[in-house]
Amino acid sequence: MNTSTASAAPSIGLVSLGCPKALVDSERIVTHLASEGYRLSPSYDGADVVIVNTCGFLDSARCESLDAIGEALAENGKVIVTGCLGADPEAVRAAHPRVLAVTGPHQYAAVVDAVHRVVAPPRDPSCSFLPPQGLRLTPPHYAYLKISEGCDNRCSFCLIPALRGGLVSRPLDEVMAEAETLAQAGVRELVVVSQDTTAYGRDLGHEQRPWKGQTLASRLPDLARALGDLGVWVRLMYAYPGADLDAVIPLMAEGKILPYLDMPLQHASPAVLKRMRRPAALDRTLERIGRWREQCPDLVLRSTFITGFPGETEEDVRLLMEFLEEARLDRVGVFAFEAVRGVEAATWPDAVDASEREARRDRVMALQKEISARKLRARVGSEMPVLIDTVRPGGVAVGRSVGDAPEVDGTVVVETAFHLRPGDLVPVRITGSDAYDLRGVPNRDARTTLAGRSTPPPGRGARKRVPRP
Repeated sequence: MNTSTASAAPSIGLVSLGCPKALVDSERIVTHLASEGYRLSPSYDGADVVIVNTCGFLDSARCESLDAIGEALAENGKVIVTGCLGADPEAVRAAHPRVLAVTGPHQYAAVVDAVHRVVAPPRDPSCSFLPPQGLRLTPPHYAYLKISEGCDNRCSFCLIPALRGGLVSRPLDEVMAEAETLAQAGVRELVVVSQDTTAYGRDLGHEQRPWKGQTLASRLPDLARALGDLGVWVRLMYAYPGADLDAVIPLMAEGKILPYLDMPLQHASPAVLKRMRRPAALDRTLERIGRWREQCPDLVLRSTFITGFPGETEEDVRLLMEFLEEARLDRVGVFAFEAVRGVEAATWPDAVDASEREARRDRVMALQKEISARKLRARVGSEMPVLIDTVRPGGVAVGRSVGDAPEVDGTVVVETAFHLRPGDLVPVRITGSDAYDLRGVPNRDARTTLAGRSTPPPGRGARKRVPRP
């Protein structure tokens, strides 16, 4: 075991892979370690041990995770593996027998114990120097807020329940305390994540919690309403159609939370959806979308779909493409089915050839590219608030509109003669578009809007890869 001194606190390297839910897990791990006095190293060379938080959802993600573990072993030699791939420790050790420890997803205490076995914590922890919101691996102006873990759905294509277990919701007052701390630290956008956001609180029954003088139910509508009172952007991800989601749409229309909804529908053919064990009432989904748009005309809808699912026919693909034409979704991701070991559909006999799965994906994405281009062209000439993420040399900033979630959606390129900073919220007049992104210039009131601004202090980053939405 290595030893440490107050003058040279031990340092931890981190590689965080996969979805935003896993990134939140990484933030919790490094926050705990920092509270014990460990430092976060920006490189392999300076780290006493490297933690690789893996993704195991798809075979491509498993390969990326195994590659990252191999790279960390080659560059550093001392590696602890955690995350979804860690739920299959035999596979990890078969590929990389030199790893020091393997733990599954959200096993924070086990990761910390493994670090302690490699390098002892400092005798004088510097926890008093941690910010109240803990350490975050996102830019200072936005943060992921995880409201639950696991999933009770049993979709035939999904490994999540096997990896992360059933639904476990966080009590509403606990979520709100974290959200308020983040808002007070200068975060301008909270991105709400879980495996099934609409299901939030169902496992808690009718539990109610006091918050700011009112008693609220631990369910999505009350949570969304309370988050909307914080005065920051609130964005909902991974939400499925249902009554609780219907109740949130009026809050979007009122401006309490962003009129943005990520709703992974997976397919549009009733036959395919039935085999997927997903809701198969296509007409009802279209009716629901129409009703939402009547209530909230500015609503931006994002979804993901799978092509080449076992048994999928050309007729099923045609139904999917007809649905996209009618639904006119703003943002769409399409993925070819992967027969991941452990999911039920991987063993079904009526598999679609791999090249055909990819070809169908390309056809669906080509259609959606046209739809997206039409929708974005309609925004030219309008004005919208843009949250700046990065600033390039030469007076060009890149940000996101209300309709753009970080890392998975498009951007707004802002050309300006005056200085912008990450975290600025700027009124922008849209001057151009392409299939996925917008261009614009700050409107004439932008200087006044930015007068007296305060940008959150720089955050502490880590080596991070997010290979898939």
